[in-house]
Amino acid sequence: MKPNILIVMTDQQQGRFAKREGYPLDVAPFQDELAGAGQWFDKAYTTAPLCLPARVSMLTGRYCSAHGMRTNYGGPTPPRFTKDIFGLLREDGYATAMVGKNHSQLQPEHVDYWAQYCHEEERVRADADHRTEQQKAFDKWLRGIRHGVTTEPSPYGLECQLPYRMVTQATNWVRGLNDSQPFLMWLSFSEPHNPYQVPEPYFSMYPPDRIPPPRGGWDGWKKRGFKWRFTGELGRKGLPDYEALLPRQRANYLGMIRLIDDQLRRFCGELEQMGRFENTIVIYVSDHGDFAGDYGLMRKGVEMPESLMRVPFIVKGPGVVARTGANPAHVSLVDVLPTITDMLGIPNPDGVQGRSLWPLLSGGEVPAGEFDCVYAEQGYGGLDYDEADKIDFSRGLSDDIYFNELNVYSQAGLQRMVRQDDWKLIYDTQGAGQLYNLRTDPDEDRNLFDDPAYASERARMVEKLLKMTIRASDTIPNQGWAKQAKHHPRGYWEDRNFHT
Repeated sequence: MKPNILIVMTDQQQGRFAKREGYPLDVAPFQDELAGAGQWFDKAYTTAPLCLPARVSMLTGRYCSAHGMRTNYGGPTPPRFTKDIFGLLREDGYATAMVGKNHSQLQPEHVDYWAQYCHEEERVRADADHRTEQQKAFDKWLRGIRHGVTTEPSPYGLECQLPYRMVTQATNWVRGLNDSQPFLMWLSFSEPHNPYQVPEPYFSMYPPDRIPPPRGGWDGWKKRGFKWRFTGELGRKGLPDYEALLPRQRANYLGMIRLIDDQLRRFCGELEQMGRFENTIVIYVSDHGDFAGDYGLMRKGVEMPESLMRVPFIVKGPGVVARTGANPAHVSLVDVLPTITDMLGIPNPDGVQGRSLWPLLSGGEVPAGEFDCVYAEQGYGGLDYDEADKIDFSRGLSDDIYFNELNVYSQAGLQRMVRQDDWKLIYDTQGAGQLYNLRTDPDEDRNLFDDPAYASERARMVEKLLKMTIRASDTIPNQGWAKQAKHHPRGYWEDRNFHT
């Protein structure tokens, strides 16, 4: 019997806020339970610290430079890919559903069930609005926050919160399926992304004065490069009381993660009552992180720090061998699609760049070195700005959301990143490099790139980045003889024994 596939995605969830990661607050107990019953990765990364590029990467198994989505606003042409996970599994007989935030190439006609939410409301048709009057009032109130931070508990109950409503709709859809019908669901929570609001008991669950201090300190943005300083100043120009709100934003953010955690527990409990959970593969990821007070910033928008790049990644279900502690493999959102196809015995579509994690998850073997590093991308292109340019802060201010951290200044240029073991390298188009030892410097405060004492580590990481950048090159559309290119069925590169 084919397993059900439940892809749970949150928006802007840092990878480290969980007990299994050593975080002292119990923010995600059900996620920790899933991780303990299955496997989790502590070196899991987004492909880009932006929603649209990362989500398209997960659904297509392709890096952003290959599928073409480098910004949150799409582009004049759709993303480049042959088939995504929904197209593949519909062809394989799966019932499909998207419940929650989309922000990808997916359209309602691509799935069997569509229940879309954004950060400020449930998206409904005028002729099919099933919301209660209180839910309508909540959505109106949520829009009025303007993606800011509330300093009081949300004035509506849990049942008005978007994650609760999503789980209700997801449950009802599964209940309507034939018991023998396998399903693929993308349960895509729009939290803990801004606006930062949460009802009781979550509002009081993590008091600001009991939360560990942020990475880099509350004024870390002042000590770094132009993009950091511009973003810090922009937020403080756009949002009243930005500085004073940071501790409360951090507390609300953790409360939102816990609210999601409780609703995921509720949904999995419903699946268990239906006799569906035991045969369901649960894949839990986030599209990218949030500063959540780190360096004195909120939201996202600046370069490729761990706060934005490293994400939770949990897999639990039939065939997954439980593991004590984190799986040390370096993995990425691009690996979701090839893992699912490998598990189901479906060939990868042309252009997939991710690698199957299924042998890691099921107790098999992988070629030595296959998962010894992970690669990611960032930037809109062009040259970087600096203080010598004519800087116009109004280009980042917004009537709708106070300020837009994804602006021409913060997103200028291109960066590429590679992580291997304790080391992380970031390199940009103008030749500036950043090299960090994450074990001794988790805040990424000491850039060792130009330190002669670390020349060998620099050379090794630059070579690794070069290799991964070449591997991320687009291979479609293929023409002529290129269609006969040799590809490993699991997307592997290090399998020296693979022959056709």
